[in-house]
Amino acid sequence: MTAPYPHPTQAVVLAGGQGSRLRPYTDDRPKPMVEIPGTGTPIIGHQLAWLASEGVTDAVVSCGHLAEVLQDWLSQAQLPLNVTTVVETEPLGRGGGLKYAAASLPRPEEPWYATNGDIWTRFSLREMADFHHERGADATLALARPRIPWGVVETDEFGHVLDFIEAPPSPYLINAGVYVFSAAFTGLLPARGDHERTTFPRLARERRLAGFPLPHGAYWRAIDTAKDLTEAAKELGSRGGLSANAPELLYVQVAPRPHDGPPPQPLP
Repeated sequence: MTAPYPHPTQAVVLAGGQGSRLRPYTDDRPKPMVEIPGTGTPIIGHQLAWLASEGVTDAVVSCGHLAEVLQDWLSQAQLPLNVTTVVETEPLGRGGGLKYAAASLPRPEEPWYATNGDIWTRFSLREMADFHHERGADATLALARPRIPWGVVETDEFGHVLDFIEAPPSPYLINAGVYVFSAAFTGLLPARGDHERTTFPRLARERRLAGFPLPHGAYWRAIDTAKDLTEAAKELGSRGGLSANAPELLYVQVAPRPHDGPPPQPLP
């Protein structure tokens, strides 16, 4: 009888982005430290809570822009998993930065997750890990189908307008910024440069790169602009805590300092 596939219990969070399009929110904090309105918790707090709910016990957070702000928050927070931070002393590129962070994972012989620090999502990482294992992949990308930000016009073959559709789903899948990697993948990453221009194309040619479409109803949003923050807050309110078939939205409590108010309360 085949033993069940062990789901990853370690992850890397890439949290070094400057977030220039989120200014003025990112003038004094890195992008993952921006709070979703109405939650009292920064983006990375939601990510770490989600990872913990999916069985992750250890996370390495790769810091860059205003690293000390993120490190200070992590040192004050009562986190649901063990967190280590690393800071690049020089720019290594996305692939090099991922390799540098992965070197601090506590169990290098085991598979691992990775996520971009500006993603707010909820879906089953365990299901994604099973998908990854079943396909024998070295790397698996989560794939999202975002909504087109404009209304579209539907016509027939004669050019007659049939309908107007507001912000429909895109016909294309995009990289959702969440990954499952085999233990061997770390050695395939470049020391410098972009793995999406080197490692991923190579694996795709060798059929060792898989794509996991997010399940129907799963919540996903990239937080790139102030409008994204507003929309995320609206969606949170309308869904009553993301989606009905997603894990409960957890919260990260920060130990109050003398000048702080009461700690944040769990979201409903």
